[in-house]
Amino acid sequence: MAFTKPVTQLITTRTSVRTYSKNPIAPQTLESLNEFIAAHQAGPFQKGAPLRRTRIRLIASQPGDADALKGLGTYGVIRHPAGFIVAAMKNTDRMNLEDFGYAMEQIILFATDLNLGTCWLGGSFRQSNFARAIEIQNDESIPAVVSIGNIAAKPSLRDSVVRFIAGSKNRKPWENLFFQQNFQTPLTQEMAGIYATPLEMLRLGPSASNKQPWRIVKEPEKSVFHFYLERTPGYNRSEKFFLKVADLQRMDIGIALCHFELTAREQELSGTWEVADPGIAPLSEHTEYRASWIGEQ
Repeated sequence: MAFTKPVTQLITTRTSVRTYSKNPIAPQTLESLNEFIAAHQAGPFQKGAPLRRTRIRLIASQPGDADALKGLGTYGVIRHPAGFIVAAMKNTDRMNLEDFGYAMEQIILFATDLNLGTCWLGGSFRQSNFARAIEIQNDESIPAVVSIGNIAAKPSLRDSVVRFIAGSKNRKPWENLFFQQNFQTPLTQEMAGIYATPLEMLRLGPSASNKQPWRIVKEPEKSVFHFYLERTPGYNRSEKFFLKVADLQRMDIGIALCHFELTAREQELSGTWEVADPGIAPLSEHTEYRASWIGEQ
């Protein structure tokens, strides 16, 4: 099931929605969403390995069913959601969080195509209740959930304040994110050539607290892009230790991979993902190599 709108349009128009209308999602829309979720359970490093795939499930309210979402709390962050997209991730996979971010973002873009609102929730949800809802296994965890529903006619004041404080619309410039050959040479849109749009759609992606931790190095004269995580010093450290919150910045890399690949394929640019560190001198002590796109054009 393909998108009905260009992925570039979905990426540029989608925003986080924290307040929804009180109407449940239409049955036909729910059916389309469930079909898409069933067909898109895997990230790029899980394909061909069904036992390692993320288990993703939509938990949605139905007309007349007031208890469907009972107990699935978000500490007041989200109002009137029609449902939640919940996923259980294998804890032992090397690229599990990148796969998780990729798979969930792909579903979010499809929900956007259905004119539904969504919001990533990394730490502001009750883990135990969602774990029961998806029947979590001993070797699984829930890094994040996504609220979903029909968008309210008017954003709440709280939505506007949260968006303003987070600076959600602000994005780092190209020269801070994209490089050629090393981290000393900025990559321009002209140098990126046919991959300028996939990189721009990556740049516009959502990230936890809008930290935008992705950094990409392109090989000269090749359609090869190395994806790095530039960790924000101290970010998410106490939450990971005390609250067992997932490594959200690795999940952000999965979102970046999703935007990049979906846009590339829409432009008929083919390639594959590999994990093979090219040995480029890091940008800083906080730089971690994660994956590479090996383009065929």
